Amino acid sequence: MAEQRLRLPEKAFPVSWDQFHRDCRALAWRLNGAGPFEAIVCITRGGLVPAAIVARELGVRVIDTISIVSYGDFKQLEALNVVKDVDPKIASGDPAKTLIVDDLVDTGKTARLVRDKLPGAHFATVYAKPKGRPLVDTFVTEVSQDTWIYFPWDLGYSFQPPIHGGIG
Repeated sequence: MAEQRLRLPEKAFPVSWDQFHRDCRALAWRLNGAGPFEAIVCITRGGLVPAAIVARELGVRVIDTISIVSYGDFKQLEALNVVKDVDPKIASGDPAKTLIVDDLVDTGKTARLVRDKLPGAHFATVYAKPKGRPLVDTFVTEVSQDTWIYFPWDLGYSFQPPIHGGIG
């Protein structure tokens, strides 16, 4: 029986824990003048870590989640599945005092869905791809649409071959 292997994207952007923490703090610096925010809604699962860092840096104590399944096997799914919605108290509050946080905006499908639920809220991501970039108010780093970001929680410590394909 032949072993099947998952085809990985050609352009990979691995992000270490140190780099991700620095990028999240940079996001918080950019958001500091945009508030004050009374609540953060993070898009899970990717938005959990940046939301915790941003909440700490900005002194926000109320954090809620919206859980949307949008990826599988290194690709975005056709249909989005809202597994857990935003708390109605936050959704009906002052949108100018609500901050939406996610790790990445890719095609914008998830961002559009959340924007529709929380119109007027400030939307921030650590990373942005060109198709989704217009949907966010604040981000730190833009990467090409065909790049796959490997977040620290996706990585183990192992040898990484050079981009040119050789070892030496």
